[in-house]
Amino acid sequence: MLQYFEWYYPKDGSLWRKVKEDATRLKEIGIDAIWLPPAHKGMEGSQSTGYDSYDLYDLGEFDQKGSVATKYGTKDEYLEAVKHAREAGIQVYADIVLNHLGGADDYEPVIVRKVNPENRNEFISEPFEIDAFTKFDYPGRGGKYSEFKWDFQCFTGVDYDARTEETAVYSIQNQYGEGWENVLDTENGNYDYLMLTDIDFRNPAVREELKRWGLWFYHTVGFDGFRLDAIKHMPAEFYNEWLDFLREETGEELFTVGEYWSPYDLGSMLDYIEATGGRMSLFDACLQANFSRASKAGNEFDLTTILHGSLVEARPELAVTLVENHDTQPLQSLEQTVEPWFRAHAYAIILLRESGYPCVFYSDVYGSSYTDTGTDGFDHEVTMEPLPQLENLLSLRRDKAYGVQTDYFDFPSCIGWTREGDEEHTNSGLAVVLSNGDAGLKRMEVGKKFAGKRFTDFLGHVQQEVVIGEDGWGDFTCEAGSVSVWTFAEQ
Repeated sequence: MLQYFEWYYPKDGSLWRKVKEDATRLKEIGIDAIWLPPAHKGMEGSQSTGYDSYDLYDLGEFDQKGSVATKYGTKDEYLEAVKHAREAGIQVYADIVLNHLGGADDYEPVIVRKVNPENRNEFISEPFEIDAFTKFDYPGRGGKYSEFKWDFQCFTGVDYDARTEETAVYSIQNQYGEGWENVLDTENGNYDYLMLTDIDFRNPAVREELKRWGLWFYHTVGFDGFRLDAIKHMPAEFYNEWLDFLREETGEELFTVGEYWSPYDLGSMLDYIEATGGRMSLFDACLQANFSRASKAGNEFDLTTILHGSLVEARPELAVTLVENHDTQPLQSLEQTVEPWFRAHAYAIILLRESGYPCVFYSDVYGSSYTDTGTDGFDHEVTMEPLPQLENLLSLRRDKAYGVQTDYFDFPSCIGWTREGDEEHTNSGLAVVLSNGDAGLKRMEVGKKFAGKRFTDFLGHVQQEVVIGEDGWGDFTCEAGSVSVWTFAEQ
């Protein structure tokens, strides 16, 4: 899977056209699926990344929030992009943002209680009235596709009082109760409220509308699955109901990966998997955190522990592995970067091992260059260079990374593994060696079928050849702080 965007992608309406133009080449280099950013209109219109949902039915069709097109293009361009990707043999996963809405069309008087932002379960005021931006009428759409109108009965909380212009966390009192919904994440006491106008899934009309929208979205676009945003802030029961409905109505598997971002709390992720009955995969935030720490610690990091505490180690069948994403990239809210020297190591781990479903990041394919304000208040210029070895690693995954895997995680600064290959993929099989210190050497078994065969470093770092012994073993090396992937040198 390729995440086909990054947070700072230019706000020029070009992304959908780029997908269309690039689809055939992506398939050729080994990409079988792409995750596209939110296609709906956000509260910032053409300037919005889409994670500040305004109108889920506006895919770049209506003049709302100052533009017709979204940041990524028009509805017609989006539909063309999806069509061309699927015709090229690439599955398309749509980004779903249902935790909150923003940019309401009007405010209304609402009874609330102020809560302690550090402990959302603690009320710090008696009930009182504010003017809350909770009315979403969508006049620019005029009822096309749906006449559903949102009001305070559809939300659990807001963060702004238009009457006093005060910013705080306000818990809304509506007919479905007071206080927050039950979510698994206990950060800040209860992490139901994240931002903007928080949707109340206790309201059955809301659940039914979002199911209708999901079915409309599927039939309108024709995608293959979902990436679900901010699921730790939502009750697990909602997505159980939503996914069951859509899968039954469409008759499709609809592969789904959720963003439950808890990089140092595997237990919470496993609890969520249990609560959703394995209905969706999760991004392996714990493994990504290991990659970040390893890249910053250099040769002080014990590579034999690189998979420890990860989802791919605990539940490999539900782990979507990644090196970086739009939230962890430099200057972002969850910044947790992987240093450039270690990115090839990390991609070798997610692409060439048998477990996990790897997700490649846009900037590692295309590069990124942008300026943004850092936490220090100053503007910073960032350049993320494309990873030179990435296309080779993708081709290795497509052509060579098959068969029984044997690990050689036996030295803190140098680890390796082999894949023996299978009969279905001619000359498949490989040996991987990576080091975060001195040059590495691993004696590893690739299988007797390769006896007497010559192996070379597909990445081109080591020039010597390795001849496999009669016992199927070979001595494989890598340079200091580098990674080498050895494959049969076909004649």
